Amino acid sequence: MKKRLFALLCACVLVCSLLTACGSDKTETDSKQTDQEAADHVAELIDAIYVQERTDDTDKQCEEAKKAWDALTDEQKELVSGENADPDYFGRDTGDASKDDPLNADDIGDNELLVVSFGTSFNDSRVEDIGGVEKALQKAYPEWSVRRAFTAQIIINHIQARDGEKIDNMEQALQRAVDNKVKNLVIQPTHLMHGAEYDELTEAVEDYKDQFESVKIAEPLLGEVGSDAVVINADKEAAAKAVAAEAVKTAKYDSLDAAKEDGTAFVFLGHGTSHTAKVSYSQMQTQMEKLGYENIFIGTVEGEPEETACEEVIDAVKEAGYKKVVLRPLMVVAGDHAHNDMAGDDEDSWKSMFEASKAFDSIDTQITGLGGIKAVQDIYVAHTAEVINN
Repeated sequence: MKKRLFALLCACVLVCSLLTACGSDKTETDSKQTDQEAADHVAELIDAIYVQERTDDTDKQCEEAKKAWDALTDEQKELVSGENADPDYFGRDTGDASKDDPLNADDIGDNELLVVSFGTSFNDSRVEDIGGVEKALQKAYPEWSVRRAFTAQIIINHIQARDGEKIDNMEQALQRAVDNKVKNLVIQPTHLMHGAEYDELTEAVEDYKDQFESVKIAEPLLGEVGSDAVVINADKEAAAKAVAAEAVKTAKYDSLDAAKEDGTAFVFLGHGTSHTAKVSYSQMQTQMEKLGYENIFIGTVEGEPEETACEEVIDAVKEAGYKKVVLRPLMVVAGDHAHNDMAGDDEDSWKSMFEASKAFDSIDTQITGLGGIKAVQDIYVAHTAEVINN
């Protein structure tokens, strides 16, 4: 009898243990499902504002996305994944946004200098590169009110959602100028060339130009495009000298020739484009050669033009016999492309692909935009002077 009771007791204990284990597994499964659902909801909200068009719901959507993100646990944040959403959208530290001035104040006066940039969500780069150009222009033209506009609504939304900073898009900035009864409007693009972003800027201005006494658009950094790869100009020469000098200084060489003797090549990485203005990159390579800068090579993230693709540039640097490489952006802003496509650790970044080639002894990166270089700022100041004084 006692044996039967003991066996029954053991069976009960076993059943209870199994039920407890099953219950624990179910609870853990339910918890994981809840975590994923919360993360997926945030991903949907991020994807909803990762768009190039502002709507009447944009402000509310940005606020909802940040509120939902803040409500997640650290573990849930790591699960965020969508078409464009990932944990870095809100989680990556890009610097202190409070140091940036969105330049969206009213009380503009008769004369406005609107500085138009593609934009960046990297706070430190926005302050250093875009802010650097804006401050240089304000210092040069104190009688004009400098204001800001970005052409990338995706970036505007990112900054607004994450940091609560509101930056005008082109339409908002132009309407602000109209509302403030601005008479004379000068627009200075910080774009590199007469590419797609510049075209969109000029199209936006068309709808507003009749509401001002005068509207003038200054040249982008590299000036006129030119007809083919060998056409260069004074702007390209000035930009080439500026970025080369800064790269050499940052690499702690006395001169570009000293870097060459040390077996070091500099690769300047632009964005690249399918626009006809892509010839500007080929022209910059021509300009480097005209200046005798034999150890400088031009590449692009997009690989357009073809000779600027990473594989092509690696071959060119290797064939020239250089064993050390310094990568640096040929971009006004050292933003996502500089940090990730150029200097990131993923296997498809330029740094990783240069390392994977096994052809070089060292690969260094300089994550600094053109906008922070005084000589580049001076080019923009000169372009603005051309339209203000004529």
